[in-house]
Amino acid sequence: MEQLTITQNSVTIGSLQHVIPIVVAIITTIWSINYSRNKLNKAQQQKFIHFFACFISLCVICFHLYRICFDGYNFKTDLPLYLCSLMALLIPVLTYYRKYWMFEVLVFLVIGGTLQAVITPDITTGFPSFDYFRYWIAHLGLLIIIFYFIFVFKMRPKLKSVFKSFFALQVYVLFVIVINYLLNANYSYLNGKPKSVSLLDYFGEWPYYIVVCQLIVIPLFLVIYLPFYISKRRALLCK
Repeated sequence: MEQLTITQNSVTIGSLQHVIPIVVAIITTIWSINYSRNKLNKAQQQKFIHFFACFISLCVICFHLYRICFDGYNFKTDLPLYLCSLMALLIPVLTYYRKYWMFEVLVFLVIGGTLQAVITPDITTGFPSFDYFRYWIAHLGLLIIIFYFIFVFKMRPKLKSVFKSFFALQVYVLFVIVINYLLNANYSYLNGKPKSVSLLDYFGEWPYYIVVCQLIVIPLFLVIYLPFYISKRRALLCK
């Protein structure tokens, strides 16, 4: 039980605070996909995932409103401008309109970016803090939605989606660079690595880790695309 207390400054990789949310998310993903495919029609499937997306977005909004009202909100560090937080705010747009161009961009950004945040969490306070629940609901919720689109709505990215996602990421990086300059901030860790353990620790010091990240983005996206490519090839061979 000591691993579940709020006394920890951050969530330790491999602790119960880290593992339990992931297990719950896996179970939730499998259940929601099976339930929707077997019990719901197309309209109900869309409503189901849209309400879930709204719940994720609402959690993020409520967290920031709470921080603004009661917890000394700092615009240099607390705005929802990190990629995962921003996607969590905007994800209801995808689930409402279900536009393919939105999906093909987000599938790589979510799997490539959010998965890293799940493996190496950066949470200031552990269970049962508001930040703890917000973090896992936002990050794991995004993954659940993407897998829902893949297995329920049968959406698949194309090879050109890799490069569209890379371009969208560059637009986001330029946007954050401007915000960081105006606020003297460090959103998306463009001016410094996170204090907690992360994959960035293996990529050198600033600014080298930013260069390394840029160099590995497309190869990473191609690795994410590989299962979709193999599945497509198998489907063509079976015809």
